[in-house]
Amino acid sequence: MSIFGFDKSKFQNNNIPKIANTESLLKFSEIRNDTLIMNDGSLRAVVKATGLNLDLRSPDEQAMAINSYKRFLNGLDFPIQIIVHNTYLDLTDYINYLKDQVKTLSNNTLAEYGKQYYRFLEDINLQEGLIYTKEFYVVIPYATTEKDFAQIRKPRRQKFLDALDASNSAEKIMARYRQFTINNKFLDTRVALIIEGLRSV
Repeated sequence: MSIFGFDKSKFQNNNIPKIANTESLLKFSEIRNDTLIMNDGSLRAVVKATGLNLDLRSPDEQAMAINSYKRFLNGLDFPIQIIVHNTYLDLTDYINYLKDQVKTLSNNTLAEYGKQYYRFLEDINLQEGLIYTKEFYVVIPYATTEKDFAQIRKPRRQKFLDALDASNSAEKIMARYRQFTINNKFLDTRVALIIEGLRSV
């Protein structure tokens, strides 16, 4: 009981749920040498790819591209993840550029056509959702050994304390670095295989 006549313990709630921080929501523990190190210890590489518009190809070219893509997928001995990201295309900068160019035209007919064109684009730009750009990403995994999992699963604070540990010899630090380098080379091999396969499509 305090001098103000109320019990402080009644106002202390030990059952308040912990609010998740940003770090706990992320599926990876760190990024090293352009490589994602996941919370479970596995590695990920992300490759950005360009799309192929089959509608602009002849039927024979479409069949060749589809067959090449099938061979590429069937030739993989590890899983991949393909992510398609749609982004609304903002034409504002391009429209402003066109307006500036139209002002420099001395030919009235061309200037009028230019005005009609950028007004047409302005109408499209006001109706969001009409023009989208697609971005394609291929996520390539590599699973490391269980020994590496134990090290990478450690909390970030523990990793920092391990780095400050005086007993952590240079040999141990180099051993961890060499292990990551070896695993990263295996991942790089897969990345090269994916890039070469996509180029053949």
